[in-house]
This record gives sequence, structure tokens and C-alpha cells, in this order.
Amino acid sequence: MAEKKILIVDYEKNSIENLKTIFLPFNLQIITASDGQSAYEKFSKEKPDLILLEPMIPKLHGFELVKKIREGSEGEIPIIIVTAVYKGSQHRNEATKSLGVVEYFEKPYDDEALLNAALNIIHDEVPIEEDLPNPEDIIKTLSDLADSLPEKDKI
Repeated sequence: MAEKKILIVDYEKNSIENLKTIFLPFNLQIITASDGQSAYEKFSKEKPDLILLEPMIPKLHGFELVKKIREGSEGEIPIIIVTAVYKGSQHRNEATKSLGVVEYFEKPYDDEALLNAALNIIHDEVPIEEDLPNPEDIIKTLSDLADSLPEKDKI
């Protein structure tokens, strides 16, 4: 499977770093941008599988960026809004119904909910890059544990 790409767009470096950290355990290529113009350029060049976007960004407003991306990808690239600025149902409804945004999170957001939404969108095909224990080590540990039990507790 090809490595999935996520484009994270936010004006605030800490927000970008926090989002990158959430996706760190997964085999994902993270691309970042801090303004709308560079975000559109990176979208055009990199063809990400998902975009996480704070709409309040310089050079090209995020909602205008959404429109350009939707046109440029024929609506194929899913976009999740992650915002500290545009809070409330009016903004959520405009983004999801009028602009075609697939999810809408207000900061502070639930990391797990955002991660689950993103992984579901990119089809949960992303393998976790964690060191799993060696099965032989597990069997040996269980065997040693069983050997240490009193005779009356053994099966």
C-alpha cells in the first residue's frame, strides 16, 4: 500500500505540531502549510489523501481554499475543518452543507475523535508503526509464569 498523505494547514505552529503528534504512530506522510496560498500549491503538487484545515489563514481564506480544492479535485479530496475561530452551528452547517467539508472540529478537540474520523476517511488502511512483542517471548513469559504457580493452581 502506498503511503497516505495528510496536508495540515494552520496559521499556528503549535496547532500543526499537535496535529502531527496525533498521527505520529501511523505510516503517514505529513505535509504542512501555514497560509492558503502555500496550502493550495502543496495540494496541487502532493495530491494528499486528506486535508486538515484551520480556515482562518492568511493569503487565501480557508473557506475559499476549500472551494478551490473542491474544484481542483472534483470533490475527491476530503477536508476536515479544525478551528479555534469559527465556532457554532452556523459555521459548521456552512462548511459541511455548502462547502462539502466531511468533518468539523472545534478547538480544543478530542484527539481520539479527530484521529478516528481521519483514519475512517482514509479507509483505516494505515498500519501502526509500533514495536510489537515477539510471540516467542510472550510464550516463554507465559510458560515461566505457569511454572511458578503452585501445583494446586495448575491446569
